[in-house]
Amino acid sequence: MASIYGILHIGRQALAAQQEALNVTAHNIANVNTEGYSRQRVVMETTAPITTVTGQIGTGVVVSGVERVYDKYLAKQISNENETLGRWEAEKNGLERVEVVFNETSGYGLNQAMSDFWDAWQDLVNNPSGAAEREMVAWSGENLALNFNRIYNDLSQIQNDMNSYVSQTVDDINFKAEQIAGINEKIVKIETSGANANDLRDERDVWVNELAKMIDITYHEEGNGSFTIESGDGGILVEGATSNALATVTNGSGFEDVVWAVGGAAVAISDGKLKGYLEVRDTAIPGYKLDLEELSEAIKDAVNDIHQNGYGLDGDTGDPFFAGTLAGNDFGVNSDISGDVNKIAASGTLEGVPGDNSNAIKMAELQNALKMNSDTATFDDFYNGVVSGVGVDVQQANSSYNHQEAMVNYLDDYREAVSGVSLDEEMVNMLQFETAYQAAARVISSVDKILETLMSIV
Repeated sequence: MASIYGILHIGRQALAAQQEALNVTAHNIANVNTEGYSRQRVVMETTAPITTVTGQIGTGVVVSGVERVYDKYLAKQISNENETLGRWEAEKNGLERVEVVFNETSGYGLNQAMSDFWDAWQDLVNNPSGAAEREMVAWSGENLALNFNRIYNDLSQIQNDMNSYVSQTVDDINFKAEQIAGINEKIVKIETSGANANDLRDERDVWVNELAKMIDITYHEEGNGSFTIESGDGGILVEGATSNALATVTNGSGFEDVVWAVGGAAVAISDGKLKGYLEVRDTAIPGYKLDLEELSEAIKDAVNDIHQNGYGLDGDTGDPFFAGTLAGNDFGVNSDISGDVNKIAASGTLEGVPGDNSNAIKMAELQNALKMNSDTATFDDFYNGVVSGVGVDVQQANSSYNHQEAMVNYLDDYREAVSGVSLDEEMVNMLQFETAYQAAARVISSVDKILETLMSIV
């Protein structure tokens, strides 16, 4: 091929190679803002030279492939960090809702309701036979129970919402797994033919990162280019073109547990949004509810113990002041007392009715009595501890989320530095390839003139 026609062939190959390079450059520029896109570059190789008596002579250039600039180890690190980010995002959102439920800044919370209740008994101490004071005791008791029930039911509602999020997240996981399996199939078909499925690989990476936010996963690439993805407990979520679905089953508490759709085995979950929702639903909120139950039962027992040993204006005794439980959703003032405030036992003896206030004094003194935490804390101290605990949990979730978000942002920025598109760099490449294209065209033009000259001689 060391001839005029050989030079023409070299020029034609050079034109094709530089045109391919310009196409790839244009593709990079077009995707500068595409999420997860990895910059691509043309790999050019010299064609096999020919050997002559004077030595080897080159035969031009050929495009051997189009590579994406990609760091697979960085991609796996981003996936791992996204798992933890998803968990803390879910916990943060759930616990912030809990914090609003325990909000005491408005002056209408449980703390104020307890204070009003003890103050009402103190007013009754000053006027044990007063109808208005008795009405206030009954009302403040109902208000206290109302606040207990409100907080408890609000927590139950958040718990139910977290349960709904678990089901929704399972659906999201199944959808994302199906998408990855479909992309696996396309990649294998394309790369089996010898081409590189660069754009599809980028798209698959985006889906994998989204999946990692939902549940803890590990993955590896098979020899044919497909991904095999396992859940944290080793179960196969995606294998080649096949995805294995998750499902939910209702447990004895009425909440959804995550299982494999085929076989029904439980899925062990240690990260991702699923873990965050389950932590709030099954650990955090049940703990707060138990604290409220403990506090309400302690107040009920202490108040009833005193009240049942006192006497009302009607001479009646033995009536409990509070009835029901938070768990039973019926905690409140005994209906007999709310229906007849004369049954409120302010007197310590039958003979002391109506002027005796000794029982009301005992009741008012409960405000400062050490009845909680093995008789080391008051009711107010215990509740303030619960509220503080919620604040600490929210602060921890926020801090962990912010740290994890910063970590993921750092890794994303680093990925952009490695794989992202730089418009300045692409403009330089475009100029370089354009110049090479023009030079190749000139070679062809020169050969054309040489041939024209030769033809005219003939």
